[in-house]
Amino acid sequence: MSTKIDYSKLTLMDALDLAALIEIEAHRRYTQFAERLGSRGSDDAGAVFESMAVNESKHGEQLAERRLALFGEERPNVKLDDIFDVEAPDFGAPSMNMSVLKAYQLALSSEQKAFAFYSQALRYVSQPDVKALFEELRDEEAEHVRMLEEIIAKLPPSAALDLEDEDADTTEDWRQRTRQADKS
Repeated sequence: MSTKIDYSKLTLMDALDLAALIEIEAHRRYTQFAERLGSRGSDDAGAVFESMAVNESKHGEQLAERRLALFGEERPNVKLDDIFDVEAPDFGAPSMNMSVLKAYQLALSSEQKAFAFYSQALRYVSQPDVKALFEELRDEEAEHVRMLEEIIAKLPPSAALDLEDEDADTTEDWRQRTRQADKS
């Protein structure tokens, strides 16, 4: 299957496999973001991404159960590369020292792509329980988009500072730059 998806030719099994890959990739990405950004409280970026990783894992499990029930151990036709047009950020977009703002922007872009995938796929899925699951997942992606847009709107200017900048400075220098960025 090419990375340009023709939804009209997508089989039910392919749709489930792509959806599962979307959720697996998102879980890995959000776990990685949480680890990189760290967590100091229940509402900081690390905690938000930890929560999103748990949610994506739950979605993956739901999809895997449905896929197994319908198609057993049949080998998938899709591969990981197929999700880059569906949900995953562009290859290389996440970086080791990205800012909190960049992490949220990448998450927002991915959630918007996932919403678009489920919306498009729903036009061709006729199996009732898969259709219901895709509708639920589409609605959750819409909620993720809304949540991320709200978080991004409330970020202080210091959220745009790359983490490598923090590591290059002494802690006091970084705090001073953060205060300066938040004042402007």
